[in-house]
Amino acid sequence: MTLRDQISDDLKTALKAKDKARTSTLRLISAAIKDRDIAARAEDRCGGCEEQEIMAILQKLVKQREDSAEMYEGAGRLDLAEAEREEAEIVRGYLPKPMDDGEIADAAKAVVSELEASTLKDMGRCMGELKTRYAGRMDFGKAGARVKDLLTGAA
Repeated sequence: MTLRDQISDDLKTALKAKDKARTSTLRLISAAIKDRDIAARAEDRCGGCEEQEIMAILQKLVKQREDSAEMYEGAGRLDLAEAEREEAEIVRGYLPKPMDDGEIADAAKAVVSELEASTLKDMGRCMGELKTRYAGRMDFGKAGARVKDLLTGAA
């Protein structure tokens, strides 16, 4: 079952169960995927967005929810912050288990070695390969820092 199908089935289940929070979050996810499908059609790609793009959409939604929760907390609106965090957890449920720092370091080292990267000019190629292989699982901010360290000899 594809991720798109799973989200659709879960939305139907949430509607039947009258789970308002889950229903609204899944509708939000579906709308974001449909927006990306429309953009993909405009780019002359048949079939809409792929699994990898859906993972990127989900990661973006989680980050948006976490940022909003922090802003609400800063403004003293704990009720809204809690709602944002609940939405983030629902979205996170569709993402694979994130990689820990050790796994990120190992993956970065492997890609740098495989691509025979040696200078900072190779950073883009390395990051592109990591994004292709580990979409939805890796914190690319940490990975970028690790690749940079490897390429500059700081690691």
